[in-house]
Amino acid sequence: MTVTPINSLDEFRQLINSGRVIAIDFWATWCGPCRSISPRFERFSEELPGIGFYKVDVDEQGAIAQEVGVRAMPTFVVFQNGNKVDDLVGADPPKLQMLLANAQSLL
Repeated sequence: MTVTPINSLDEFRQLINSGRVIAIDFWATWCGPCRSISPRFERFSEELPGIGFYKVDVDEQGAIAQEVGVRAMPTFVVFQNGNKVDDLVGADPPKLQMLLANAQSLL
């Protein structure tokens, strides 16, 4: 599976309410830590096929970032049935792995 960009607030709302477990990477092009952890998030998308992996550029999709309450990048958020289940702020690979393992357990 790959990481798919979310391009609108409507698309975001449809995805988080789809009934699937969704993991979203909130990032920015100017964010060095975002660029360093992005390949790991991509790799996890291959290893955990039951989770939907998405990304949101906070500069292009400010309405989504505001709705979720993103204050720092990178921020990773897991949603299920329209609800925020868990999140992680910062580029910490072991904590990201734990966040996604917890998300996998929701399947």
